[in-house]
Amino acid sequence: MPRFSLIVPCFKVQGFLRECLDSVLLQSFNDFELIAVDDRSPDGCGAILDEYAARDPRVRVLHLPENVGLGRARNAGMPHATGDYLFFLDSDDTLTPGALRAITDRLAEAGDPDVLVFDYARTYWWGGTRRNALAHLLGEAGPDPFTAEEFPQILDLLMVVWNKVYRREFVESEGFAFPPGYYEDTPWTFPAMLSARRIATLDRVCLNYRQRRQGNILSTTSRKHFDIHDQYERVFAFVGQRPELARWRPYLHRKMGEHCLDILAKPDRLPPADKAEFFRRTARMFRAHKPEGALVDGELRMLEGSWTAYRVRRQVARAGRETARRAALVRGSAAARARSGWAFVHTHRPLDPRLVVYSASSHRGMLGDPAAVYAKAREIAPQLRGVWVVRDAETAAQLPPGVEHVLVGSRRYLEVTARAGFFVNDVNWPGTLAKRPGSVHIHTHQGTPLKYMGADLRDKPGARLGFDVPQMLRRADRWDYSLVANRHSELMWERAYPCHFTSLRTGSPRNDVLVNGGPSGFRARHGIPAHHTVVLYAPTRRDYRRGGHVDRIDLARFAADLGEGRTLVVRLHPSLANGPARGTGLAELARRGVVVDATEEPRVEDVLLAADVLVTDYSAVMFDYANLDRPIVVHADDWPAYTASRGTYVDVTAEPPGHVSRSYRELAWLFASGAWRDEESARLRADFRARFCEFDDGLAAERVVRTLLLGEPMTGAGTVRIPGQATGRDTLTSA
Repeated sequence: MPRFSLIVPCFKVQGFLRECLDSVLLQSFNDFELIAVDDRSPDGCGAILDEYAARDPRVRVLHLPENVGLGRARNAGMPHATGDYLFFLDSDDTLTPGALRAITDRLAEAGDPDVLVFDYARTYWWGGTRRNALAHLLGEAGPDPFTAEEFPQILDLLMVVWNKVYRREFVESEGFAFPPGYYEDTPWTFPAMLSARRIATLDRVCLNYRQRRQGNILSTTSRKHFDIHDQYERVFAFVGQRPELARWRPYLHRKMGEHCLDILAKPDRLPPADKAEFFRRTARMFRAHKPEGALVDGELRMLEGSWTAYRVRRQVARAGRETARRAALVRGSAAARARSGWAFVHTHRPLDPRLVVYSASSHRGMLGDPAAVYAKAREIAPQLRGVWVVRDAETAAQLPPGVEHVLVGSRRYLEVTARAGFFVNDVNWPGTLAKRPGSVHIHTHQGTPLKYMGADLRDKPGARLGFDVPQMLRRADRWDYSLVANRHSELMWERAYPCHFTSLRTGSPRNDVLVNGGPSGFRARHGIPAHHTVVLYAPTRRDYRRGGHVDRIDLARFAADLGEGRTLVVRLHPSLANGPARGTGLAELARRGVVVDATEEPRVEDVLLAADVLVTDYSAVMFDYANLDRPIVVHADDWPAYTASRGTYVDVTAEPPGHVSRSYRELAWLFASGAWRDEESARLRADFRARFCEFDDGLAAERVVRTLLLGEPMTGAGTVRIPGQATGRDTLTSA
């Protein structure tokens, strides 16, 4: 008996069918059967299915004599299913790599629940990907099975059949079947979820839900949308036959009303001539199933009135929104004028030479080099007033107590940026910020450049997607000083940003803690045993893939191959922190304790201090980590594609900081054999450190504070003088 029976109905999807089937048949978990149902498709679907069945015994094909629709095609496949769990996969959707393995592991962990709900991502025809907006509910449900009554929020998720697997014996004992119709998922999912005695969740993207440019039947204009009424009648009939489910009637009553009003409100669902009839049928059904004593509020009150009243209310609402929009424009214009006047007033006040404005990573909090400079300034120059610019109130709440801050764009922001003598940032300030004569802009960057930046992106159209290079350079024109940790950075920043600034060989302030050593509570926070070897995997994003994420390593396999006494820590690129990259496995592996997810750790320095070895591909974090003089492994399995799409200043495969692997097999061997920390690794690392950690001596932050903020003579690192005013290219020479 297989673990899964995947039932795949097919109708007019020949352009997508092979991709769907391949996503199943190429899974790493193979204990399944695939029952493909040709719903009398007029295109080539039947032939494609027969082709796959001829070469793979796991595929069985049913050719229906007539077209019966999606629901009944699923029904046709169910009697042939022998698996423990039923998985209804639409033939234009795809499974993500490793999905079936993750699902079967979670089923075993949860003790074979009746229903397992997993996550999905919408994939768009133009290449975009967006994770389910309510994915957080899958984690909030907890690791133990539950009922819908115990965790009713589970019903807030999209009520479709394909983001769940169902225990076959549970389905058969309840007699569930799909009805005919347009909205056939509704009378399946609600009864299944409300009847299930044990529901579990999997916080992992297991399915890519294809958003077609055309062809989604639920987005077409048709009278078939009237089917929603019949389907909810079936749901109410099911609940009516089960007294133990009576408590769900108010919820279903509200859900039905909201669902129907949503269809009615969308301009592309119903023919205009049919909207009045749809409203009246919905209103009759709403009144007929209204539980005694139920309160009706919000837009649902419209269903207790007439069609004319509904239309009037909708027109009034539209008019109100338009009025509000125009009023907002007027208020915005007035506010903009007031803000402009406020800023203008302060720009005519003298600069405050003791006011330093800080920002990091587009106002995301106290991070990186600016945070290190700020901390050192508070220590040795308390007379300076440091103010942080943050993007929102949530970010402000995460700042340490006593840290002065302003919200970007606020009146206080305009005031401090108009009067500040110094600006410290690791990315460019917004274009609206005008640089006053006499103010000093210190640009710290976010590390040593490996990949092309700035003007060098002009010939890399994929890498500069969404970037306006001329605008970027205009913003860089405000820089007075560019901090560098090595001569390579000095040369590359001056090449990438041909602007009027002075390169200052201070070292990277954020790396002071790596050079000097310091406490890191990372291991304790994540429960990593003190005797474990921590392997940090820190991949970067890819410009040759929309969205930036490409799975280069099977994390579960890598963690297992590392063996006992080793903990795998994963830190994704910050730009991938909230996308599908974590949802396709990392979040679930972290929940199960297979890996530690360090993506949201605010201070990357804490993670680096805790790591005994770094595995990366082409992330600039390798230059920082080299300060620790600990082993580094470069996993360069797609180096040609990466360099072609992004461009690199350094060939880290020819001049690496340690051993280079070009396949997973080579990577696993490096750790199994112990070669990752052999003498050759140490020799390569020494050469790399000499070149790229040249000015990191543990005093960078103090050097910046004393030299730039306090005006003291420059000492140490790689410079001998500081110009009084940065009026042109004035590269500082070696001492």
